[in-house]
Amino acid sequence: MENVLSVKNLTKKFKHMAVDNISFDVEKGNVYGLLGPNGSGKSTTFGMLLTTINPTSGDWYWFGEKGTSTDTLKKIGAIIEQPNFYPYLSAEKNLQIVAEIKGVPFTKIDEVLEIVGLLGRKKDPFKTYSLGMKQRLAIASAMLNSPQVLILDEPTNGLDPEGIIQIREIISNIAKTGTTIIIASHLLDEIEKICSHVIVLKNGTSLYSGSVEGMSNSKGFFELNAENPENLMKILTDLNLFSSVKMKENLIVAQISDDISAKDLNQILVKKDIFLSHLVKKKESLETQFLELVKK
Repeated sequence: MENVLSVKNLTKKFKHMAVDNISFDVEKGNVYGLLGPNGSGKSTTFGMLLTTINPTSGDWYWFGEKGTSTDTLKKIGAIIEQPNFYPYLSAEKNLQIVAEIKGVPFTKIDEVLEIVGLLGRKKDPFKTYSLGMKQRLAIASAMLNSPQVLILDEPTNGLDPEGIIQIREIISNIAKTGTTIIIASHLLDEIEKICSHVIVLKNGTSLYSGSVEGMSNSKGFFELNAENPENLMKILTDLNLFSSVKMKENLIVAQISDDISAKDLNQILVKKDIFLSHLVKKKESLETQFLELVKK
């Protein structure tokens, strides 16, 4: 896959080390999550990539070209801070100002308002908008120049559940058009639902960069139960297919070491006269995988 962004040993030191020698690639057409708690270096990383913060050392390449040129910025839409619009002007008027700055025709305004679900409210003053609507208008503003890459810093911060779902759906719909999206967030659930890839930061250091599914080498686990759980536990242990077999909240949890399907496991157990009342195969949540990374 073609990389739209390659980061090499990027470092920023203030009085403390904000970003410490991180490297990662962003492939075209994917949704990337920059995941980490507040203070982990997410916003500082974005600042360097968009030239609002000077790096201490390191390099990056947008679309194969070193650094961030004026032409490069025209290919990027970004929301790094709180939306800054004129409160007494309508959404349409505010976007007309942005369109003039970006050199975009006004005909694009209705298109981006449709994308974020605000076309019916385009004549209303910005000050009448809810927090979620203001955030959606900011996304519309960032989409005016039809960017190849959309950068969002904590796009659902402070929103209620309904607002979070709306932003999530908008991001997913934009991604389907082929736009590469990079989202900074401290919310594990948000990254898991939206992103195909993740870069995990802690104290300015990159702990992991790759697919969400690849964050853990774990093959998952089974939840099982039967009429005689003690006998089931013994047989599961003797199969040598699991790294651990434990009782947890009235269910047996078997961590898989040699990958096996639920169907194949059930057939093996039936041959041993074990008839299951419960069998579910699961993968560890992103939260579990994240906590394991942080521990290591």
